[in-house]
Amino acid sequence: MTRNRVMNLDRRALLGMGGILTLGAVFQSAGLRAQTASPIRIGIIGSGHIGGTIGGLWIKKGHPVAFSSRHPDELKPMVAELGSLARAGTVEDAITFGDVLFIAVPYGALPQIGKDYGAAMKGKVMLDACNAVSARDGAIADEVEQNGIGVTSQKYFPGVRIVRAFNTMSYMTFAREANRPDPKLAIPIAGDDPQAVQIAAGLVRDAGFDPVVVGKLADARRFQRGQPGYGQQVSAAELKQKLSLP
Repeated sequence: MTRNRVMNLDRRALLGMGGILTLGAVFQSAGLRAQTASPIRIGIIGSGHIGGTIGGLWIKKGHPVAFSSRHPDELKPMVAELGSLARAGTVEDAITFGDVLFIAVPYGALPQIGKDYGAAMKGKVMLDACNAVSARDGAIADEVEQNGIGVTSQKYFPGVRIVRAFNTMSYMTFAREANRPDPKLAIPIAGDDPQAVQIAAGLVRDAGFDPVVVGKLADARRFQRGQPGYGQQVSAAELKQKLSLP
């Protein structure tokens, strides 16, 4: 083999290795994995019953979690009980901390949260567990009824990779049924970004449940309040049958 040919082969090998290293750097900088074998930093917006329960389940799986509230000091007892992987702070702190976000607040708060923090959230995956209740949330509940909850959430968080999840049952059910023997409790999810849906599905599994992908954000209507997929304490196979999913 000639010296020039050897040099060309070495150059191609180095270029190929450089491409692999570049791709690796991209995935590392994103702080995300298609599966959740590695810990993911999670920022929770709204650390009440749902946020506290699901966040606690993620901590048990080894994920660092930043809980947030308008009054972070009130979260200190919960954080102390959950251990070293838990921290408390402001909403801004949780957004900065989290590679993935989880929001569980009264639905009427979404427009203001989107206005205040939407720019900082852009590009991040956000699991949305909020439900619209007319008596509490007012006119935005009518918008949800008309357009569907997934589409409405996305409207207030442009550029955020929203996945609807953990909205169909009470925190007591989540706490009681997490990590039960197979078949696990099914959690319907929906989103427009395939990678975001995959990440959300991994986090649903890590919380101790079985994810069922219902479809795009427009399909999240099928498991919003009052719809067939809401409140179903069933296995994945049973939920797919109820929603006529393949």
